[in-house]
Amino acid sequence: MRDVDDSDPARRKRLTEAAAGALAAMRAGEDDGALDRVAAAVRATPDSHADASELMLLLFHECSAMVSALGSGGTTPVKMQVYDDDGHEVPIDEADPPVRTAVRTLLAQVHGDTDGAKAQIDIALTNAAPEEMATLMVQALRWTLRLSEECLNRALPIPTWLHEA
Repeated sequence: MRDVDDSDPARRKRLTEAAAGALAAMRAGEDDGALDRVAAAVRATPDSHADASELMLLLFHECSAMVSALGSGGTTPVKMQVYDDDGHEVPIDEADPPVRTAVRTLLAQVHGDTDGAKAQIDIALTNAAPEEMATLMVQALRWTLRLSEECLNRALPIPTWLHEA
C-alpha cells in the first residue's frame, strides 16, 4: 500500500485543498473553522469514511516526512511528548484515546508502517465518538502546522500545498 492514494487525482486535489484550507483556518486561530472545512469536504462525497481516512493519512504522511527531515542531521531532535489537561507530561498509554491514536499513527508512519497507520485511523473512524474524531483531526492539523513551520524555520523543504496553506 502507498502512503497516500494517488489513483484519483481529482479526489487527491480535493482532499489536499481541504487540508490546506483547514491549516489556513487553524493558523488564523479558528480550530472550529478548520474542522468545518474538513467536514464539508468529507461529507460531500459518497464514501465519507474513506475520504476522512485518506485526509488523515495525508496529514500524518506529511508529518512523518517532516519529522524525518527534521531528525536528519538537525541540530535539535524531534521529541514526542504527551501532556494531560493540566500540562503535565504523561506516558502515551495514559493519554486520552484520540491523542494515543494520533501518536501511534504518526509513529507507524515514521517507521514506514503505512498499513499500521491506516489501521489506527480506521479503528478510530469505526469506534470513536465524533468529539474524539474531531480531537484526532485537530491533533493531525496542529502537528502538520507546527512541523511545517519548524521545517521552514530550518530551511527544510515542505510540499508546495503546505507552504501555500
